[in-house]
Amino acid sequence: MSSLWRHHDFRQLWASETVSQIGTQVTMVALPVLAVTLLQATPLQMGVLTALETAAFLLIALPAGAWVDRWRRRRVLVSADLVRGAALATIPVAYLADALTLGQLYLVAAVVGTATVFFDVGYQSYLPVLVERSQIVDGNGKLEASRAVAQVVGPGLTGVLLRVLAAPVLILVNAATFLVSAVFLARIRTPDVVPERAARRPLRTEIAEGLSFVVGHPLLRRMVTCTALANLGGSMTGALLVLFALRELGLSEATVGFVFSAGAVGGLVGAVAAARVARVVGEGRTIPVAAVAFAVAGAGLPLAALGAPSLVLVVSWFAASFAVIVYNVTQVSFRQRLCPPRLLGRMNASVRFLVFGTLPVGGLLGGVLGTAIGVLPTLWVAVAVQALAAVPVLASP
Repeated sequence: MSSLWRHHDFRQLWASETVSQIGTQVTMVALPVLAVTLLQATPLQMGVLTALETAAFLLIALPAGAWVDRWRRRRVLVSADLVRGAALATIPVAYLADALTLGQLYLVAAVVGTATVFFDVGYQSYLPVLVERSQIVDGNGKLEASRAVAQVVGPGLTGVLLRVLAAPVLILVNAATFLVSAVFLARIRTPDVVPERAARRPLRTEIAEGLSFVVGHPLLRRMVTCTALANLGGSMTGALLVLFALRELGLSEATVGFVFSAGAVGGLVGAVAAARVARVVGEGRTIPVAAVAFAVAGAGLPLAALGAPSLVLVVSWFAASFAVIVYNVTQVSFRQRLCPPRLLGRMNASVRFLVFGTLPVGGLLGGVLGTAIGVLPTLWVAVAVQALAAVPVLASP
């Protein structure tokens, strides 16, 4: 088996993902900080913002998968990058014109989220085309390592830059990274074969085939249920975490960036160790073990209210990130090897529809509960949901 380090096309995909992920992590901190500090967003408004970032997975993921299987995937990825870069660039323009509103943030979040659906479905369907089947776990591990590095570098860099630059200006950095990402993707040489138009069936039939494959497979069904519930709880937490850290724990913006960055080191360790963990523990057993570990680690976030918040948040975030990345690398690699190549786009889209479709629901639910019962009690509800998520894979064969 040849090394992926010498695989030209994989290196381009890897470089693209790395660059765009760093920019994305900058925005993940800068956008909510902007909403909380400059636009005085309430818990409910933060929930709406979080929901709009991921609503497209619920609304268009299924047809997106069928379309990706019909289109050239490299073209899909480049187009998604260009759309995301252009949408984000409107934020600093509006800020400099003193015209920035929450409504614009909502619109940008929805547009970027829609493009992200196509990018995520496209690149996960493209990887098995670029590399050998025996290299898929290694490839996913490297891609997740990039995500983890971005989670380490991005928030910490954001925390430092927020001391001297306004949050909308930082978002311009993310817009530029998507353009760089598109350049790397354009350098991929492997031809991407698409079905002939005459061989295509009605869109509804193709969508149903991908969804039936996922729902009808007993192990896929359990993994999807676990991931969907974990994402529901995680989105509830994500909608309120920055607000919780800034207002209730009294942390500074720079400290919040440092906490996220230091905690995300766990994701980097998880990405590097995932393949070895799967070999030692066993691929099947790794999935429930990681799901339980994530639920336990998540309890540390609300526990930060009891004292030493920075330390508790770092430890909790480290452990949760490690568990999530190990889980993701293992189950994504399993799905990609299991699925017939002609169904990859629809399979990935069906999974994303089911597991990411809970993200906007969780964001809205977190905002509503945060307003009704308070931020801290809502975080504990999210922990309970994440614990429930481990049950389907714990009870599997």
